[in-house]
Amino acid sequence: MKQSQQIAVRVAVFAGCLVPFLLLVWGAVTGSLGPDPAEAIMHSTGEWSLRLLVATLLISPLRHYLKWPVLLKLRRMLGLYVFFYAMIHLVSFAHFYVGWTGAILLEELIERPYITAGFVAWLIMVPLTVTSTRNMQRRLGRSWMRLHQLVYLAVLLACLHLLWQARSDITEAAVYAGIVTILLGWRVTRWWSRRSPSVVVSAGRA
Repeated sequence: MKQSQQIAVRVAVFAGCLVPFLLLVWGAVTGSLGPDPAEAIMHSTGEWSLRLLVATLLISPLRHYLKWPVLLKLRRMLGLYVFFYAMIHLVSFAHFYVGWTGAILLEELIERPYITAGFVAWLIMVPLTVTSTRNMQRRLGRSWMRLHQLVYLAVLLACLHLLWQARSDITEAAVYAGIVTILLGWRVTRWWSRRSPSVVVSAGRA
């Protein structure tokens, strides 16, 4: 892929990720978010955060099969957008439902497991976002990779967050969980295939 094409792809992805936010702003300005604007903002930002988080996991399989170097550059962008939408999601919850009251937030965290799961997922994403730069990657070395493997825990908690808050219809949560299972399964298979030859050699020497 040519440099100009890579730039075009990055610009298109950046713009595409920004569209849901712009639509929310437009809806808020025009009053077209429906009878419960707070719920609309919460639902949209939560869903887009999870969708983009799943998209970041999709980067490695796509890069493996398509051999497009631009995909690595897209992963960081997607990760920053994940945190962007997750931050709006959390701020909306704190503003509309908690009223910035610490005691109410603590009560919600204790009484509602799905809120706890979502909050912990957000906490995990904070250091991942802070250390997403190339400079931090160089400074942390191998520790950077171990730290960023926490994204797997974050996406599982995000799926639980969605599943536990579903009342009767869990179809949407099941779809996300299924996609995440496939993506994590692909990683486990790759890890095992790379490990297997060394295991066989060690067994033969024994």
